[in-house]
Amino acid sequence: MAARTTAFRGRTEERHRLDDALRRARTGESGALVLRGEAGIGKTTLLEYLSDQATGCRVVQVTGVESELELPFAALHQLCLPMFDLIAALPDPQSHALRVVFGHVAGDAPDKFVVGLAVLGLLSEAATNQPVVCLVDDAQWLDDASVQVLGFVARRLAAESVLMVFAVREPAGEQLLAGIPVLAVPSLDHDEAVALLTAILPGQLDRRVRDRIVAETHGNPLALLELAQRGKAELMGGFAFPAIGAGNLHDHYVRRIRELPDPTRLLLLLAAAEPTGDATVLWRAAQSLGLGSAAAAPAEEAQLFEVGEQVRFSHPLIRSAAYSAGTPERRRAVNAALADALDAEAEPERRVWHLAAATTGPDDDVAAALYDAAECARARGGVAAAASFLQRAAALTADARQRTERTLEAAQAHLDAGRYDTALGLVAEAEAHAVDDLQRARADLVRGLTGRAAKSGSDAPVALVRAARRLESLDPSLARDTYLDAWGAALVAGSLAHPDGDLMLVSRAACSAPSSSSASPIDSLGPGLATLVTDGTAAAAPALRQAVTSFLDANVSLDVFLRRGVLVANAALSLWDFEAWDTASSRHVALAREAGALAPLANALNAHRVVVLWRGDVEHARDLGLEEQRVKEVTGTQRASYGDLFLLAYQGNAAQAAPLIATVAAEATARGEGLGLQIADRATALLNLGLGHYDLAFDAAVRAAEGNLGPFTAQALPDLVEAAVRSGAKDAAMRALDRLTAYAAVPESDWAAGLLARSRALISVGDAAERSYTEAVEHLGRTRLRFELARSRLLFGEWLRRERRRSDARIHLKAAFEEFVAMGADGFAERTRHELLATGEKVRKRTSDTLNDLTPQEGQIARMARDGRTNQEIGSELYISARTVEWHLRKVFGKLGISSRRELRDALPDREVARAT
Repeated sequence: MAARTTAFRGRTEERHRLDDALRRARTGESGALVLRGEAGIGKTTLLEYLSDQATGCRVVQVTGVESELELPFAALHQLCLPMFDLIAALPDPQSHALRVVFGHVAGDAPDKFVVGLAVLGLLSEAATNQPVVCLVDDAQWLDDASVQVLGFVARRLAAESVLMVFAVREPAGEQLLAGIPVLAVPSLDHDEAVALLTAILPGQLDRRVRDRIVAETHGNPLALLELAQRGKAELMGGFAFPAIGAGNLHDHYVRRIRELPDPTRLLLLLAAAEPTGDATVLWRAAQSLGLGSAAAAPAEEAQLFEVGEQVRFSHPLIRSAAYSAGTPERRRAVNAALADALDAEAEPERRVWHLAAATTGPDDDVAAALYDAAECARARGGVAAAASFLQRAAALTADARQRTERTLEAAQAHLDAGRYDTALGLVAEAEAHAVDDLQRARADLVRGLTGRAAKSGSDAPVALVRAARRLESLDPSLARDTYLDAWGAALVAGSLAHPDGDLMLVSRAACSAPSSSSASPIDSLGPGLATLVTDGTAAAAPALRQAVTSFLDANVSLDVFLRRGVLVANAALSLWDFEAWDTASSRHVALAREAGALAPLANALNAHRVVVLWRGDVEHARDLGLEEQRVKEVTGTQRASYGDLFLLAYQGNAAQAAPLIATVAAEATARGEGLGLQIADRATALLNLGLGHYDLAFDAAVRAAEGNLGPFTAQALPDLVEAAVRSGAKDAAMRALDRLTAYAAVPESDWAAGLLARSRALISVGDAAERSYTEAVEHLGRTRLRFELARSRLLFGEWLRRERRRSDARIHLKAAFEEFVAMGADGFAERTRHELLATGEKVRKRTSDTLNDLTPQEGQIARMARDGRTNQEIGSELYISARTVEWHLRKVFGKLGISSRRELRDALPDREVARAT
């Protein structure tokens, strides 16, 4: 075809990048690259160049097809099919996951991490004997499920001898395959375009005509090639110009196709509608349309496509143009023919999608088949595909009530898939055709939930409260559930909420809702959280305790815990119950992991890292952060992590913390998340308390303690008391203590009692101060709150030194220093060291050691290997290949000066001290 027979001109830099990536793959490294450029700019030709250069490599090629966007894992199936004979080499969970998503066996929807790791393992196995080169063209047309998995695999490549190169047609969102190195493919410069034109139009070409061609095609190689093919005689004569701009190549191909004989146009339309390129299916469907092999000849002579074992268009634009050139009636005809040609048992989803495309009006049988296909797609993990099946099922449903029900289900599914604009469009459609108030109220609910997910702040609480009020008389249980959604949305919106969506107003509305006679966990959680804001901790404590106990002890469904796990943890935090807070938070993480629910998992990991930090386990917090980062890679989430904020503040790392705090604050403001601003201020206060910058800490703590965000405001108050006292603002400290006393009205909590005692001590003198400090240490010593205990010992030691009791001060300061060092709280450790020096104690300043040369991932892998995990086990948990684990361990051994796993136990002797930063 033209693209293969034309000599390669220009693209020196692009070819150099590709050659270098291929060289690295041949020497045992792996890599990934995304080619980005407009249609016809040469991305496909560059992929073909790389394929030609990859002699001795196993080349696997995949092309995205627009009509397959809604079929889950379609592109992934293309990639894996040539290597599927290697699946037996994978661990059972991974091989089972691949068989489930490809529909070979039935089973629960697998975790996309496991699917991604299975594909990574499959590529690694295939690369055992020869490097593997994966070429993915038109990646903008890959189905969502495949994009997520392939993007994850590309980001995890390290030492497998695998090269993945994607071509993405612009304009495409930057989030598509984000985080993978990009190679922009620009237009040819003037000299390169002239050289190409000269090569394909030998002889004398009028300079003015030549320059006009180059200018009007904007150096687009495909446009230049098309000009040469279609208008050589006129161009050489210098008297005609069949203009083809870079932006209208698609229309040009449509015109070319419409010039072909009618049977040929129909065959091209059929081929364009059949995304797999299966020639057997094509000819089976063609036969039912009365088409024979002769229909292909004119298109093959025009170098538009060819049919062998596979159907291949000479450029992806031609496939799109062939489909566009067909009339609606003909598109329905070819889709009907393809549905008849497909095996209903082997490919039920593909067949029903073609059936739906062939249907013009309501058809309950096809709608029911689409509804069933949606359930199958959801079971395989194809949430986006399920949403599209549901949307089409709704459109083909005759009964008005059932059509609206399915439209609402489709809207919810699109919301779950992150397609917020589509979800809102379907909500509007459902609302317009709703047959009763309940359906209208549910439309309000999905609109509110979509608004909260798309832009979590200001307006979502208002929409959700409105929906809850409409539901009160129609579905009281759903109304109470919706009020809980509204409360969570108002908490997140915080100070940036719409005036009618303020947390206090939402809480009052929730308190006025009809109560339930049942004792379900949800029916206690909502009223408890609302009462916390309206009437305080003491009034809310019974309901909150019942809710937390019920969630942790009762058999709560997976869906309910995934949806409410963060609020349950917040309820435990409101009760100052560290053990329940830790249990609820860790269970939320575990359930989200097991279910493969990645969006809830990212939120759960973010929240759980704070819990882990407060108990002093920096190593675990770092590992959770690495997992959170991997989850965000799969989901494409770019949101900054609150866990990272607190970790850097905890460590006293101002250089890294300050820009991250600014980023979080800006992101939170843009999303309307006042809670994000509050957490950024809390982290700022904590950072500066550790560094001894008390005025800065005071300013931040004042902002963090403004308003009433329940447990989040309560947690800011002890820092405000300390910062105010150290800044000489005793009145502010007294007011903060009064507020803390109300928030901490939970008699059975050592946590609350310890922080109250510490705060009282800070504003007291003499014996009263000593009694309060002693009480704080005793209470917190009975908890696992190592960080708060160490801070209390530091403050007690500082007070004792100022009372000239140096010997007593050293006892608490040395204990605090050892804890801070062990926990990695370097800012507080340095503050404590200075206090110890002031008592006359000799304390050397801590210096970095070889452990600090390890990257976070190297540190995590080293600790897992030290604890006896195999490379396969480590890879499965961290979602990297066993070869990559071995590659990291070689680097670890070099940095630590050891040569085997056995030596890791001595090199990393203490889990609490061995920190890789």
